[in-house]
Amino acid sequence: MNRINLITLGVHDMKVSLKFYRDGLGFTTSVSEENPGVVFFSNGGTKLALYPLDELAKDINQEEPPTRNGFSGITLAYNAKSAEEVDLMIKRAKIAGGKIVKMPQRVFWGGYSGYFTDPDGYYWEVAYGEDWKFDEHDMLVVG
Repeated sequence: MNRINLITLGVHDMKVSLKFYRDGLGFTTSVSEENPGVVFFSNGGTKLALYPLDELAKDINQEEPPTRNGFSGITLAYNAKSAEEVDLMIKRAKIAGGKIVKMPQRVFWGGYSGYFTDPDGYYWEVAYGEDWKFDEHDMLVVG
């Protein structure tokens, strides 16, 4: 097993999360209804899915779903092609209703990075590195 095809976020309010990702951040999906049972976003290389949190917890046999409080130890990342793009995505997240956790700044590894959380508290890093290369699918080339 050496790939991730789908990342699913359990969400408290499908309508709010769909609006945040589709309308606010510009993720593309074929979903046109406002409160679907599941949403798949098309991204280069992987898919991002939104699914009701209670249903996701049932699917993995958990008695109680996780709460919105605290850091779960997982972050998602958007790798930008410029520092200006980092600033733009952080601004878009804020306008869409995200919470800015760390304003973009130069960071210890030499890049430029900031963090926001989505309406369900999932942490996203938006980062840029001057030496980063991207493939033909806009995926970051690592290693």
